[in-house]
Amino acid sequence: MKSLCVLSVAVVIFLYRFLFIPLLLLALPYYGLRMLRRGGYGKGFSQRFGFFPHLPATAPGKQRIWLQAVSVGEVLAIGPLIDALQKNHDMEIVLTTTTSTGFAEARKRYPEIALAIGIFPLDFWFFSALAWRRIRPDAVILTESELWPEHLHRARKKGVPAFLVNARVSDKSFARYGKCRPLAQWLLSQLVHIYAASQQDQQRLLELGATPERTVATGSIKLDVDLGPKPESAERAALREALGFTPDTEDDCFVLVGASTWPGEEAALLTTQRALIEAGVDCRLLLVPRHAERAHEIVRLLEGQDLPWHQRSTGETPANGLRIHLADTTGELATLLHAADLAFVGKSLLPNQGGQTPIEAAGTGIPVLMGPEMKNFKAVVAALLRNGAACTVKDAADLSGQSLKLANDPEALSAMGAAGRAWHERNRGSSQRIAESIRVDLQHSDDAAD
Repeated sequence: MKSLCVLSVAVVIFLYRFLFIPLLLLALPYYGLRMLRRGGYGKGFSQRFGFFPHLPATAPGKQRIWLQAVSVGEVLAIGPLIDALQKNHDMEIVLTTTTSTGFAEARKRYPEIALAIGIFPLDFWFFSALAWRRIRPDAVILTESELWPEHLHRARKKGVPAFLVNARVSDKSFARYGKCRPLAQWLLSQLVHIYAASQQDQQRLLELGATPERTVATGSIKLDVDLGPKPESAERAALREALGFTPDTEDDCFVLVGASTWPGEEAALLTTQRALIEAGVDCRLLLVPRHAERAHEIVRLLEGQDLPWHQRSTGETPANGLRIHLADTTGELATLLHAADLAFVGKSLLPNQGGQTPIEAAGTGIPVLMGPEMKNFKAVVAALLRNGAACTVKDAADLSGQSLKLANDPEALSAMGAAGRAWHERNRGSSQRIAESIRVDLQHSDDAAD
């Protein structure tokens, strides 16, 4: 049986290595175009081929953790986990990302915390082996749904514990892995511990072959991100003024934010804003697209209407009395949310599917509207709906109707916001639980090595 298992591992890795280059070449046009659009890929480009800077030997009495976070969302989410892991000052973090935006955000947020910040190598044996020789980790941590066969195989071969945190299995991923269950089972078997973001994710992982005793639902680490206290009215007014949202009268304006929007949703929000204005609501619109490189597309849309607007990435000071602020920058959503009265969470109106996380908006104490396509966050959405912190809209017309209804009902607006913040506070703490569990596993690993 043992030799059969070894053989199966050998077969999996052989096939993966054999197919990797042809599949990479097929995918290159798509990813190449995306890289050109996003920009910034020149920095650390050689690291994608394993040429990570040579690191010194691990400091005495410490363990080196290689933590991989794909993009901006994951980079922001891991902050509390890093803090929890480093609480006793006995761990040093090597942080890698996949995207250029994630890399830039990591360098901005963790330069004093991480031993090194770099780019995750392409998951081909030569590139991976080179990076491993230079980083020399004592443990590796992957986030959400990243299961890299070469990376995990190398960890197992070297006896380095591998963990998956904030593990999520979307409907799409579940269906895809379900067609190749043996591969999914093999990937999951390489992990010492899997920390699922929800009970639903835990159940799906178990169905795909994860070991029950190694798979636990800890909750989402995104709930642990410090969103700061609810700003006082003066602070909120100052933030709005900095955005150019000065009210026309003594009454305050109503700020609607499109959080992490995707194509088509900005147009729906502009229509909603127009409907509110026509109904007598002094509505201002804050657009925060999920991908800042779409700014040119959104600018063309804004140029086709007659309301004054500002593009944040220009760095210019917004004029007073603005109606629309395009926040085409990265990593600012959590701060900008404090200026809003109502949030629409993007990637949730057709033809977009899957949804973006509503956690930040709800945790900030802002009522949440979202389209029906929120499959990637089923558990969170269900909890927010159950607690009265969010509403689902069917389409663009329903978005306008629900927004107008809430804009004219301050009590309902306040109650929804308070419900979201309370839910957020009740469900924090997963980062600390995960860090403690990882610490125990690493101690057991050291004891076994001795």
